[in-house]
Amino acid sequence: MDWGTELWDQFEVLERHTQWGLDLLDKYVKFVKERTEVEQAYAKQLRSLVKKYLPKRPAKDDPESKFSQQQSFVQILQEVNDFAGQRELVAENLGVRVCLELAKYSQEMKQERKMHFQEGRRAQQQLESSFKQLENSKRKFERDCREAEKAAQTAERLDQDINATKADVEKAKQQAHLRSHMAEESKNEYAAQLQRFNRDQSHFYFSQMPQIFDKLQDMDERRATHLGAGYGLLSEAELQVVPIIAKCLEGMKVAADAVDAKNDSQVLIELHKSGFARPGDVEFEDFSQPMNRVPSDSSLGTPSDGRPELRGSGRSRAKRWPFGKKNKPRPPPLSSLGGPLPSPLPNGPPSPRSGLDPLAILSEISKSVKPRLASFRSLRGSRGTVVTEDFSHLPPEQQRKRLQQQLEERNRELQKEVDQREALKKMKDVYEKTPQMGDPASLEPRITETLNNIERLKLEVHKYEAWLAEAESRVLSNRGDSLGRHTRPPEPPASAPPDSSTNSRPQDDKESSEEPLSEEGQDAPIYTEFDEDFEEPASPIGHCVAIYHFEGSSEGTISMAEGEDLSLMEEDKGDGWTRVRRKQGGEGYVPTSYLRVTLS
Repeated sequence: MDWGTELWDQFEVLERHTQWGLDLLDKYVKFVKERTEVEQAYAKQLRSLVKKYLPKRPAKDDPESKFSQQQSFVQILQEVNDFAGQRELVAENLGVRVCLELAKYSQEMKQERKMHFQEGRRAQQQLESSFKQLENSKRKFERDCREAEKAAQTAERLDQDINATKADVEKAKQQAHLRSHMAEESKNEYAAQLQRFNRDQSHFYFSQMPQIFDKLQDMDERRATHLGAGYGLLSEAELQVVPIIAKCLEGMKVAADAVDAKNDSQVLIELHKSGFARPGDVEFEDFSQPMNRVPSDSSLGTPSDGRPELRGSGRSRAKRWPFGKKNKPRPPPLSSLGGPLPSPLPNGPPSPRSGLDPLAILSEISKSVKPRLASFRSLRGSRGTVVTEDFSHLPPEQQRKRLQQQLEERNRELQKEVDQREALKKMKDVYEKTPQMGDPASLEPRITETLNNIERLKLEVHKYEAWLAEAESRVLSNRGDSLGRHTRPPEPPASAPPDSSTNSRPQDDKESSEEPLSEEGQDAPIYTEFDEDFEEPASPIGHCVAIYHFEGSSEGTISMAEGEDLSLMEEDKGDGWTRVRRKQGGEGYVPTSYLRVTLS
Protein backbone atom coordinates (compact mmCIF):
# COMPACT_ATOMS: atom_id res chain seq x y z
CA MET A 1 0.00 0.00 0.00
CA ASP A 2 1.30 3.39 -0.96
CA TRP A 3 0.27 6.98 -0.66
CA GLY A 4 -0.38 7.44 -4.39
CA THR A 5 -3.15 4.83 -4.34
CA GLU A 6 -4.67 5.21 -0.89
CA LEU A 7 -4.15 8.93 -0.31
CA TRP A 8 -4.72 10.23 -3.85
CA ASP A 9 -7.01 12.99 -2.58
CA GLN A 10 -5.06 13.91 0.64
CA PHE A 11 -2.56 16.37 -0.76
CA GLU A 12 -2.88 18.80 2.18
CA VAL A 13 -2.65 15.97 4.71
CA LEU A 14 0.58 14.72 3.19
CA GLU A 15 1.93 18.26 3.15
CA ARG A 16 1.27 18.67 6.89
CA HIS A 17 2.62 15.22 7.72
CA THR A 18 5.92 15.66 5.87
CA GLN A 19 6.38 19.07 7.49
CA TRP A 20 5.77 17.55 10.94
CA GLY A 21 8.37 14.86 10.22
CA LEU A 22 11.01 17.44 9.32
CA ASP A 23 10.13 19.48 12.41
CA LEU A 24 10.59 16.37 14.54
CA LEU A 25 14.00 15.77 12.95
CA ASP A 26 15.04 19.35 13.71
CA LYS A 27 13.75 19.02 17.27
CA TYR A 28 15.83 15.87 17.83
CA VAL A 29 18.93 17.58 16.42
CA LYS A 30 18.40 20.46 18.83
CA PHE A 31 17.95 18.03 21.73
CA VAL A 32 21.18 16.21 20.92
CA LYS A 33 23.03 19.51 20.59
CA GLU A 34 21.93 20.57 24.05
CA ARG A 35 22.82 17.10 25.34
CA THR A 36 26.38 17.52 24.01
CA GLU A 37 26.62 20.87 25.79
CA VAL A 38 25.57 19.18 29.03
CA GLU A 39 28.19 16.42 28.54
CA GLN A 40 30.92 18.96 27.77
CA ALA A 41 30.06 21.06 30.80
CA TYR A 42 30.00 17.92 32.98
CA ALA A 43 33.37 16.80 31.67
CA LYS A 44 34.84 20.28 32.14
CA GLN A 45 33.64 20.44 35.73
CA LEU A 46 35.04 16.97 36.43
CA ARG A 47 38.43 17.96 35.01
CA SER A 48 38.44 21.17 37.06
CA LEU A 49 37.58 19.17 40.17
CA VAL A 50 40.40 16.70 39.50
CA LYS A 51 42.87 19.52 38.86
CA LYS A 52 41.83 21.17 42.12
CA TYR A 53 42.64 18.10 44.20
CA LEU A 54 45.66 16.73 42.34
CA PRO A 55 48.97 17.25 44.17
CA LYS A 56 50.78 20.33 42.96
CA ARG A 57 54.28 18.89 43.49
CA PRO A 58 55.78 16.00 41.52
CA ALA A 59 55.44 12.61 43.14
CA LYS A 60 59.20 12.23 43.61
CA ASP A 61 59.33 15.46 45.65
CA ASP A 62 56.25 14.73 47.77
CA PRO A 63 56.81 12.41 50.76
CA GLU A 64 53.04 11.92 51.06
CA SER A 65 53.03 10.14 47.68
CA LYS A 66 54.68 7.14 49.32
CA PHE A 67 51.54 6.33 51.34
CA SER A 68 49.03 3.92 49.81
CA GLN A 69 46.21 6.22 50.90
CA GLN A 70 47.62 9.10 48.88
CA GLN A 71 48.43 6.82 45.94
CA SER A 72 44.87 5.45 45.93
CA PHE A 73 43.43 8.96 46.10
CA VAL A 74 45.59 10.08 43.16
CA GLN A 75 44.57 6.96 41.23
CA ILE A 76 40.89 7.73 41.88
CA LEU A 77 41.45 11.28 40.63
CA GLN A 78 43.08 9.90 37.49
CA GLU A 79 40.17 7.51 36.94
CA VAL A 80 37.70 10.38 37.34
CA ASN A 81 39.79 12.33 34.82
CA ASP A 82 39.56 9.39 32.40
CA PHE A 83 35.83 9.25 33.08
CA ALA A 84 35.60 12.93 32.13
CA GLY A 85 37.47 12.10 28.92
CA GLN A 86 34.85 9.49 28.08
CA ARG A 87 32.07 12.05 28.63
CA GLU A 88 33.91 14.35 26.21
CA LEU A 89 34.11 11.48 23.73
CA VAL A 90 30.34 10.95 24.04
CA ALA A 91 29.76 14.65 23.41
CA GLU A 92 32.09 14.59 20.39
CA ASN A 93 30.41 11.52 18.86
CA LEU A 94 26.95 12.97 19.37
CA GLY A 95 27.98 16.31 17.94
CA VAL A 96 29.61 14.86 14.81
CA ARG A 97 27.53 11.77 14.06
CA VAL A 98 24.13 13.05 15.13
CA CYS A 99 23.97 16.82 15.14
CA LEU A 100 26.01 17.54 12.03
CA GLU A 101 24.80 14.60 9.92
CA LEU A 102 21.12 14.88 10.84
CA ALA A 103 21.14 18.65 10.45
CA LYS A 104 22.66 18.28 6.99
CA TYR A 105 20.18 15.52 6.12
CA SER A 106 17.29 17.69 7.35
CA GLN A 107 18.28 20.42 4.93
CA GLU A 108 18.39 17.91 2.07
CA MET A 109 14.94 16.60 3.04
CA LYS A 110 13.52 20.10 3.08
CA GLN A 111 14.82 20.77 -0.40
CA GLU A 112 13.48 17.47 -1.72
CA ARG A 113 10.08 18.00 -0.10
CA LYS A 114 9.89 21.49 -1.53
CA MET A 115 10.68 20.16 -5.01
CA HIS A 116 8.03 17.42 -4.82
CA PHE A 117 5.28 19.72 -3.64
CA GLN A 118 6.18 22.32 -6.26
CA GLU A 119 5.82 19.61 -8.89
CA GLY A 120 2.46 18.58 -7.45
CA ARG A 121 1.19 22.13 -7.40
CA ARG A 122 2.23 22.61 -11.03
CA ALA A 123 0.26 19.48 -11.97
CA GLN A 124 -2.73 20.80 -10.07
CA GLN A 125 -2.47 24.14 -11.85
CA GLN A 126 -2.31 22.41 -15.24
CA LEU A 127 -5.36 20.31 -14.43
CA GLU A 128 -7.25 23.38 -13.23
CA SER A 129 -6.29 25.26 -16.41
CA SER A 130 -7.54 22.36 -18.55
CA PHE A 131 -10.76 22.27 -16.56
CA LYS A 132 -11.27 26.00 -17.10
CA GLN A 133 -10.81 25.58 -20.84
CA LEU A 134 -13.35 22.77 -20.75
CA GLU A 135 -15.82 24.96 -18.91
CA ASN A 136 -15.30 27.80 -21.40
CA SER A 137 -15.83 25.54 -24.40
CA LYS A 138 -18.89 24.07 -22.73
CA ARG A 139 -20.45 27.47 -22.05
CA LYS A 140 -19.67 28.59 -25.61
CA PHE A 141 -21.25 25.45 -27.01
CA GLU A 142 -24.29 26.02 -24.83
CA ARG A 143 -24.56 29.64 -25.92
CA ASP A 144 -24.12 28.82 -29.59
CA CYS A 145 -26.78 26.15 -29.35
CA ARG A 146 -29.31 28.56 -27.84
CA GLU A 147 -28.53 31.20 -30.48
CA ALA A 148 -28.81 28.63 -33.29
CA GLU A 149 -32.17 27.46 -31.96
CA LYS A 150 -33.37 31.04 -31.66
CA ALA A 151 -32.22 31.86 -35.21
CA ALA A 152 -33.99 28.76 -36.51
CA GLN A 153 -37.24 29.79 -34.76
CA THR A 154 -36.97 33.31 -36.20
CA ALA A 155 -36.46 31.99 -39.73
CA GLU A 156 -39.43 29.66 -39.38
CA ARG A 157 -41.66 32.45 -38.06
CA LEU A 158 -40.75 34.77 -40.96
CA ASP A 159 -41.35 31.93 -43.39
CA GLN A 160 -44.89 31.56 -42.07
CA ASP A 161 -45.49 35.30 -42.03
CA ILE A 162 -47.31 36.42 -45.26
CA ASN A 163 -46.30 39.96 -44.69
CA ALA A 164 -42.55 39.17 -44.64
CA THR A 165 -40.65 39.79 -47.76
CA LYS A 166 -38.69 37.07 -49.43
CA ALA A 167 -35.44 38.88 -48.71
CA ASP A 168 -36.17 38.93 -44.99
CA VAL A 169 -36.99 35.24 -45.06
CA GLU A 170 -33.76 34.41 -46.89
CA LYS A 171 -31.75 36.52 -44.52
CA ALA A 172 -33.33 34.81 -41.52
CA LYS A 173 -32.63 31.40 -42.98
CA GLN A 174 -28.97 32.30 -43.62
CA GLN A 175 -28.64 33.57 -40.07
CA ALA A 176 -30.14 30.36 -38.71
CA HIS A 177 -27.82 28.29 -40.85
CA LEU A 178 -24.78 30.33 -39.63
CA ARG A 179 -25.78 29.92 -35.99
CA SER A 180 -26.30 26.23 -36.50
CA HIS A 181 -22.81 25.95 -38.03
CA MET A 182 -21.26 27.86 -35.14
CA ALA A 183 -23.04 25.63 -32.67
CA GLU A 184 -21.67 22.61 -34.44
CA GLU A 185 -18.12 23.98 -34.24
CA SER A 186 -18.55 24.76 -30.54
CA LYS A 187 -19.79 21.26 -30.05
CA ASN A 188 -16.71 19.81 -31.70
CA GLU A 189 -14.43 22.10 -29.72
CA TYR A 190 -16.18 21.21 -26.49
CA ALA A 191 -15.86 17.51 -27.25
CA ALA A 192 -12.18 17.87 -28.01
CA GLN A 193 -11.58 19.90 -24.86
CA LEU A 194 -13.54 17.39 -22.82
CA GLN A 195 -11.45 14.56 -24.20
CA ARG A 196 -8.25 16.49 -23.48
CA PHE A 197 -9.36 17.27 -19.91
CA ASN A 198 -10.29 13.67 -19.23
CA ARG A 199 -6.92 12.60 -20.45
CA ASP A 200 -5.16 15.20 -18.29
CA GLN A 201 -7.26 14.32 -15.29
CA SER A 202 -6.57 10.65 -15.69
CA HIS A 203 -2.84 11.36 -15.98
CA PHE A 204 -3.02 13.61 -12.94
CA TYR A 205 -4.83 11.18 -10.65
CA PHE A 206 -3.47 7.91 -11.93
CA SER A 207 0.10 8.73 -12.91
CA GLN A 208 1.45 12.16 -12.06
CA MET A 209 0.25 12.68 -8.50
CA PRO A 210 0.75 9.05 -7.44
CA GLN A 211 4.38 9.35 -8.51
CA ILE A 212 4.78 12.56 -6.51
CA PHE A 213 3.06 10.99 -3.50
CA ASP A 214 5.23 7.90 -3.79
CA LYS A 215 8.34 10.09 -3.83
CA LEU A 216 7.06 11.92 -0.76
CA GLN A 217 6.40 8.59 0.90
CA ASP A 218 9.91 7.39 0.10
CA MET A 219 11.36 10.65 1.37
CA ASP A 220 9.38 10.46 4.61
CA GLU A 221 10.34 6.84 5.15
CA ARG A 222 14.00 7.64 4.58
CA ARG A 223 13.69 10.54 7.03
CA ALA A 224 12.11 8.26 9.63
CA THR A 225 14.88 5.69 9.05
CA HIS A 226 17.58 8.29 9.57
CA LEU A 227 15.81 9.62 12.63
CA GLY A 228 15.65 6.10 14.06
CA ALA A 229 19.34 5.66 13.34
CA GLY A 230 19.94 8.95 15.14
CA TYR A 231 18.02 7.61 18.11
CA GLY A 232 20.28 4.58 18.05
CA LEU A 233 23.43 6.72 17.89
CA LEU A 234 22.41 8.34 21.15
CA SER A 235 22.61 5.02 22.96
CA GLU A 236 25.46 3.76 20.79
CA ALA A 237 27.66 6.66 21.86
CA GLU A 238 27.02 5.66 25.47
CA LEU A 239 27.60 1.96 24.84
CA GLN A 240 30.97 2.67 23.22
CA VAL A 241 32.32 4.23 26.39
CA VAL A 242 30.60 1.88 28.85
CA PRO A 243 33.54 -0.63 28.84
CA ILE A 244 36.06 2.14 29.49
CA ILE A 245 33.84 3.72 32.14
CA ALA A 246 33.52 0.28 33.71
CA LYS A 247 37.32 0.05 33.74
CA CYS A 248 37.47 3.47 35.39
CA LEU A 249 35.04 2.35 38.06
CA GLU A 250 36.97 -0.89 38.45
CA GLY A 251 40.16 1.15 38.79
CA MET A 252 38.52 3.17 41.56
CA LYS A 253 37.59 -0.04 43.34
CA VAL A 254 41.14 -1.37 42.94
CA ALA A 255 42.47 1.92 44.33
CA ALA A 256 40.14 1.59 47.30
CA ASP A 257 41.32 -1.97 47.94
CA ALA A 258 44.95 -0.90 47.60
CA VAL A 259 44.90 1.11 50.82
CA ASP A 260 47.26 -0.71 53.17
CA ALA A 261 47.24 0.73 56.67
CA LYS A 262 50.11 -1.45 57.89
CA ASN A 263 52.29 -0.53 54.94
CA ASP A 264 51.51 3.16 55.41
CA SER A 265 52.59 2.91 59.02
CA GLN A 266 55.84 1.30 57.91
CA VAL A 267 56.34 4.00 55.25
CA LEU A 268 55.83 6.69 57.89
CA ILE A 269 58.47 5.00 60.03
CA GLU A 270 60.92 4.85 57.12
CA LEU A 271 60.28 8.47 56.19
CA HIS A 272 60.62 10.05 59.61
CA LYS A 273 62.73 7.65 61.66
CA SER A 274 65.52 9.86 63.04
CA GLY A 275 67.88 7.17 64.30
CA PHE A 276 68.57 9.02 67.55
CA ALA A 277 68.92 6.98 70.72
CA ARG A 278 66.01 7.12 73.12
CA PRO A 279 66.41 9.22 76.26
CA GLY A 280 67.96 7.38 79.14
CA ASP A 281 66.42 6.87 82.56
CA VAL A 282 66.55 9.78 84.95
CA GLU A 283 69.09 8.97 87.61
CA PHE A 284 68.06 9.03 91.22
CA GLU A 285 69.69 11.76 93.26
CA ASP A 286 69.51 11.33 96.99
CA PHE A 287 68.97 14.54 98.89
CA SER A 288 68.47 12.90 102.27
CA GLN A 289 72.13 13.56 103.08
CA PRO A 290 73.34 17.11 103.75
CA MET A 291 73.03 18.97 100.48
CA ASN A 292 76.71 19.36 99.78
CA ARG A 293 78.21 19.08 96.37
CA VAL A 294 80.09 15.87 95.76
CA PRO A 295 83.69 16.52 94.72
CA SER A 296 84.24 15.71 91.09
CA ASP A 297 86.10 17.01 88.12
CA SER A 298 82.99 18.98 87.08
CA SER A 299 82.04 20.58 90.40
CA LEU A 300 83.62 22.74 93.08
CA GLY A 301 85.49 20.98 95.87
CA THR A 302 83.81 20.45 99.25
CA PRO A 303 85.98 19.90 102.32
CA SER A 304 85.24 17.25 104.85
CA ASP A 305 83.77 19.67 107.36
CA GLY A 306 80.96 20.56 104.97
CA ARG A 307 82.00 24.16 104.32
CA PRO A 308 82.36 25.02 100.64
CA GLU A 309 85.93 25.68 99.56
CA LEU A 310 86.32 27.52 96.31
CA ARG A 311 89.25 26.41 94.21
CA GLY A 312 91.18 28.83 92.07
CA SER A 313 94.51 30.46 91.49
CA GLY A 314 94.49 33.93 92.85
CA ARG A 315 90.69 34.41 92.85
CA SER A 316 87.63 32.82 94.30
CA ARG A 317 83.99 33.35 93.51
CA ALA A 318 80.79 31.82 94.76
CA LYS A 319 78.68 30.45 91.94
CA ARG A 320 75.02 30.49 92.85
CA TRP A 321 72.59 30.31 89.85
CA PRO A 322 70.69 32.53 89.23
CA PHE A 323 72.33 34.97 91.64
CA GLY A 324 75.90 34.65 90.41
CA LYS A 325 77.55 34.15 87.07
CA LYS A 326 76.42 31.60 84.54
CA ASN A 327 78.73 28.98 83.12
CA LYS A 328 78.69 28.75 79.37
CA PRO A 329 77.86 25.17 78.36
CA ARG A 330 80.37 22.99 76.57
CA PRO A 331 79.81 22.86 72.80
CA PRO A 332 78.42 19.63 71.35
CA PRO A 333 80.98 17.19 69.94
CA LEU A 334 81.36 17.32 66.18
CA SER A 335 81.52 14.35 63.86
CA SER A 336 84.07 14.00 61.10
CA LEU A 337 81.35 15.12 58.68
CA GLY A 338 81.16 18.52 60.24
CA GLY A 339 77.76 18.20 61.96
CA PRO A 340 76.94 17.65 65.65
CA LEU A 341 76.77 14.08 66.87
CA PRO A 342 73.37 12.87 68.08
CA SER A 343 72.67 13.94 71.60
CA PRO A 344 71.76 11.45 74.30
CA LEU A 345 69.31 14.04 75.59
CA PRO A 346 66.02 14.26 73.73
CA ASN A 347 65.98 17.94 73.01
CA GLY A 348 69.46 18.97 72.08
CA PRO A 349 73.17 18.65 72.75
CA PRO A 350 74.11 18.12 76.38
CA SER A 351 75.61 20.80 78.51
CA PRO A 352 77.94 19.55 81.25
CA ARG A 353 76.72 20.09 84.77
CA SER A 354 79.02 22.38 86.60
CA GLY A 355 78.45 23.00 90.26
CA LEU A 356 74.66 23.00 90.55
CA ASP A 357 73.11 24.33 93.70
CA PRO A 358 70.07 22.57 95.22
CA LEU A 359 67.58 24.89 93.53
CA ALA A 360 69.00 24.12 90.10
CA ILE A 361 69.07 20.36 90.84
CA LEU A 362 65.44 20.35 91.95
CA SER A 363 64.46 22.38 88.90
CA GLU A 364 66.26 19.92 86.59
CA ILE A 365 64.65 16.90 88.25
CA SER A 366 61.19 18.42 87.87
CA LYS A 367 61.89 18.98 84.19
CA SER A 368 63.29 15.49 83.66
CA VAL A 369 60.56 13.46 85.38
CA LYS A 370 58.28 13.53 82.34
CA PRO A 371 59.85 11.80 79.31
CA ARG A 372 60.59 14.15 76.46
CA LEU A 373 60.62 13.36 72.78
CA ALA A 374 62.79 15.02 70.21
CA SER A 375 61.17 17.48 67.86
CA PHE A 376 62.56 17.78 64.36
CA ARG A 377 61.60 19.38 61.15
CA SER A 378 60.27 17.24 58.36
CA LEU A 379 62.59 15.81 55.73
CA ARG A 380 61.83 18.73 53.45
CA GLY A 381 63.89 20.94 55.73
CA SER A 382 63.21 24.37 57.03
CA ARG A 383 63.81 27.48 55.02
CA GLY A 384 66.67 28.61 57.20
CA THR A 385 68.46 25.28 57.61
CA VAL A 386 71.91 25.11 56.05
CA VAL A 387 71.83 22.03 53.84
CA THR A 388 75.18 20.25 53.75
CA GLU A 389 76.43 17.91 51.09
CA ASP A 390 76.70 14.98 53.50
CA PHE A 391 73.20 15.68 54.89
CA SER A 392 74.60 16.01 58.40
CA HIS A 393 71.83 18.53 59.11
CA LEU A 394 69.38 15.61 59.07
CA PRO A 395 68.79 13.03 61.79
CA PRO A 396 71.02 9.94 61.49
CA GLU A 397 68.43 7.62 59.93
CA GLN A 398 67.30 10.22 57.40
CA GLN A 399 70.93 11.07 56.66
CA ARG A 400 71.62 7.39 55.94
CA LYS A 401 68.64 7.15 53.56
CA ARG A 402 69.54 10.30 51.66
CA LEU A 403 73.15 9.18 51.35
CA GLN A 404 71.95 5.79 50.12
CA GLN A 405 69.80 7.50 47.47
CA GLN A 406 72.67 9.71 46.36
CA LEU A 407 74.98 6.71 46.19
CA GLU A 408 72.51 4.78 44.04
CA GLU A 409 72.10 7.75 41.70
CA ARG A 410 75.87 8.13 41.35
CA ASN A 411 76.23 4.41 40.63
CA ARG A 412 73.58 4.62 37.92
CA GLU A 413 75.27 7.65 36.37
CA LEU A 414 78.62 5.88 36.58
CA GLN A 415 77.26 2.79 34.85
CA LYS A 416 75.72 4.99 32.17
CA GLU A 417 79.04 6.73 31.54
CA VAL A 418 80.86 3.38 31.43
CA ASP A 419 78.39 2.05 28.86
CA GLN A 420 78.77 5.21 26.82
CA ARG A 421 82.54 4.90 26.90
CA GLU A 422 82.34 1.27 25.69
CA ALA A 423 80.01 2.34 22.89
CA LEU A 424 82.37 5.13 21.84
CA LYS A 425 85.34 2.75 21.86
CA LYS A 426 83.49 0.30 19.65
CA MET A 427 82.50 3.11 17.31
CA LYS A 428 86.11 4.28 17.19
CA ASP A 429 87.26 0.75 16.28
CA VAL A 430 84.70 0.64 13.50
CA TYR A 431 85.86 4.05 12.18
CA GLU A 432 89.49 2.88 12.25
CA LYS A 433 88.66 -0.28 10.29
CA THR A 434 86.35 1.52 7.82
CA PRO A 435 87.49 5.18 7.52
CA GLN A 436 84.69 5.98 5.07
CA MET A 437 82.17 5.69 7.92
CA GLY A 438 83.75 8.47 9.98
CA ASP A 439 86.83 10.07 11.46
CA PRO A 440 88.10 8.31 14.63
CA ALA A 441 89.68 11.55 15.84
CA SER A 442 86.25 13.18 16.06
CA LEU A 443 85.37 10.79 18.90
CA GLU A 444 88.39 11.67 21.05
CA PRO A 445 86.82 14.72 22.78
CA ARG A 446 83.73 12.73 23.71
CA ILE A 447 85.83 9.81 24.98
CA THR A 448 87.95 12.20 27.06
CA GLU A 449 84.85 13.85 28.47
CA THR A 450 83.39 10.45 29.35
CA LEU A 451 86.61 9.42 31.13
CA ASN A 452 86.58 12.65 33.13
CA ASN A 453 82.99 12.03 34.11
CA ILE A 454 83.82 8.48 35.16
CA GLU A 455 86.69 9.67 37.36
CA ARG A 456 84.53 12.37 38.90
CA LEU A 457 81.69 9.95 39.59
CA LYS A 458 84.07 7.39 41.11
CA LEU A 459 85.35 10.02 43.53
CA GLU A 460 81.80 10.96 44.42
CA VAL A 461 80.89 7.29 44.91
CA HIS A 462 83.85 6.80 47.28
CA LYS A 463 82.93 9.97 49.12
CA TYR A 464 79.30 8.93 49.58
CA GLU A 465 80.32 5.42 50.55
CA ALA A 466 82.51 6.82 53.34
CA TRP A 467 79.75 9.11 54.55
CA LEU A 468 77.22 6.27 54.36
CA ALA A 469 79.46 3.94 56.37
CA GLU A 470 79.88 6.56 59.05
CA ALA A 471 76.13 7.31 59.11
CA GLU A 472 75.31 3.60 59.39
CA SER A 473 77.76 3.22 62.26
CA ARG A 474 76.08 6.14 64.03
CA VAL A 475 72.64 4.59 63.54
CA LEU A 476 73.83 1.22 64.84
CA SER A 477 75.54 2.79 67.83
CA ASN A 478 72.43 4.77 68.70
CA ARG A 479 70.29 1.64 68.44
CA GLY A 480 72.74 -0.27 70.63
CA ASP A 481 72.85 2.47 73.26
CA SER A 482 69.09 2.76 73.35
CA LEU A 483 68.63 -1.00 73.52
CA GLY A 484 71.26 -1.33 76.26
CA ARG A 485 69.69 1.39 78.38
CA HIS A 486 66.18 0.06 78.17
CA THR A 487 66.97 -3.64 78.59
CA ARG A 488 69.16 -3.49 81.71
CA PRO A 489 67.36 -3.80 85.07
CA PRO A 490 66.97 -0.58 87.05
CA GLU A 491 69.53 0.01 89.72
CA PRO A 492 68.39 0.75 93.26
CA PRO A 493 69.12 4.26 94.52
CA ALA A 494 72.32 4.66 96.49
CA SER A 495 72.36 5.97 99.98
CA ALA A 496 74.85 8.68 99.10
CA PRO A 497 74.28 11.42 96.50
CA PRO A 498 75.40 10.28 93.04
CA ASP A 499 78.34 11.88 91.37
CA SER A 500 76.99 14.57 89.05
CA SER A 501 79.93 14.12 86.73
CA THR A 502 78.90 10.52 85.97
CA ASN A 503 75.30 11.53 85.27
CA SER A 504 75.66 14.46 82.97
CA ARG A 505 79.03 14.16 81.25
CA PRO A 506 79.13 12.88 77.65
CA GLN A 507 81.21 9.85 76.63
CA ASP A 508 84.14 11.93 75.52
CA ASP A 509 84.23 13.62 78.93
CA LYS A 510 84.35 10.21 80.61
CA GLU A 511 87.38 9.26 78.61
CA SER A 512 89.11 12.52 79.37
CA SER A 513 88.36 12.18 83.09
CA GLU A 514 90.41 8.99 83.22
CA GLU A 515 93.60 10.94 82.43
CA PRO A 516 95.55 12.14 85.50
CA LEU A 517 95.12 15.79 86.23
CA SER A 518 98.05 18.00 87.03
CA GLU A 519 98.25 19.70 90.33
CA GLU A 520 97.66 23.04 88.74
CA GLY A 521 94.60 21.72 86.97
CA GLN A 522 93.19 20.38 90.23
CA ASP A 523 93.39 23.76 91.88
CA ALA A 524 92.06 25.70 88.89
CA PRO A 525 88.28 26.03 88.48
CA ILE A 526 86.68 23.83 85.81
CA TYR A 527 85.58 25.36 82.47
CA THR A 528 87.49 28.53 83.09
CA GLU A 529 87.28 29.31 79.37
CA PHE A 530 83.50 29.66 79.75
CA ASP A 531 83.61 31.24 83.19
CA GLU A 532 82.69 34.72 82.02
CA ASP A 533 80.04 37.01 83.37
CA PHE A 534 77.00 38.02 81.33
CA GLU A 535 77.32 41.61 80.35
CA GLU A 536 74.84 44.14 81.46
CA PRO A 537 71.68 44.15 79.28
CA ALA A 538 72.72 45.44 75.87
CA SER A 539 71.02 45.92 72.54
CA PRO A 540 70.68 42.76 70.41
CA ILE A 541 72.99 42.36 67.43
CA GLY A 542 70.34 40.53 65.42
CA HIS A 543 67.45 38.12 65.75
CA CYS A 544 66.97 34.41 65.18
CA VAL A 545 64.23 31.81 64.92
CA ALA A 546 64.29 28.43 66.66
CA ILE A 547 64.28 25.62 64.08
CA TYR A 548 63.87 22.87 66.70
CA HIS A 549 62.53 22.63 70.20
CA PHE A 550 65.20 22.74 72.93
CA GLU A 551 64.90 22.11 76.68
CA GLY A 552 67.42 24.28 78.42
CA SER A 553 67.72 21.97 81.44
CA SER A 554 71.46 22.51 82.03
CA GLU A 555 73.06 25.43 83.77
CA GLY A 556 73.70 28.36 81.51
CA THR A 557 71.21 27.25 78.84
CA ILE A 558 67.73 28.50 78.09
CA SER A 559 64.75 26.63 76.71
CA MET A 560 63.08 27.60 73.45
CA ALA A 561 60.07 26.41 71.44
CA GLU A 562 60.11 25.51 67.77
CA GLY A 563 59.43 28.60 65.67
CA GLU A 564 60.05 31.03 68.57
CA ASP A 565 61.58 34.43 67.76
CA LEU A 566 64.64 35.27 69.85
CA SER A 567 67.03 38.21 70.13
CA LEU A 568 70.65 37.47 69.23
CA MET A 569 72.91 38.77 71.99
CA GLU A 570 76.22 37.11 71.06
CA GLU A 571 77.37 35.19 68.01
CA ASP A 572 78.76 31.68 68.06
CA LYS A 573 82.48 31.83 68.98
CA GLY A 574 83.17 28.50 67.33
CA ASP A 575 82.03 26.33 70.25
CA GLY A 576 78.59 25.47 68.81
CA TRP A 577 76.55 27.67 71.23
CA THR A 578 74.88 31.03 70.72
CA ARG A 579 73.71 33.44 73.38
CA VAL A 580 70.10 34.61 72.94
CA ARG A 581 67.42 36.48 74.87
CA ARG A 582 63.73 35.56 74.95
CA LYS A 583 61.05 38.18 74.51
CA GLN A 584 59.42 37.09 77.77
CA GLY A 585 62.72 37.65 79.55
CA GLY A 586 65.71 35.50 80.29
CA GLU A 587 69.05 34.96 78.64
CA GLY A 588 71.07 31.84 77.99
CA TYR A 589 72.87 29.66 75.49
CA VAL A 590 71.23 27.43 72.88
CA PRO A 591 72.77 25.21 70.15
CA THR A 592 73.72 27.23 67.08
CA SER A 593 72.57 24.43 64.76
CA TYR A 594 69.06 24.81 66.20
CA LEU A 595 68.76 28.43 65.03
CA ARG A 596 68.19 30.38 61.86
CA VAL A 597 70.19 33.55 62.50
CA THR A 598 69.76 36.97 60.90
CA LEU A 599 72.28 39.68 61.83
CA SER A 600 71.24 43.30 62.04
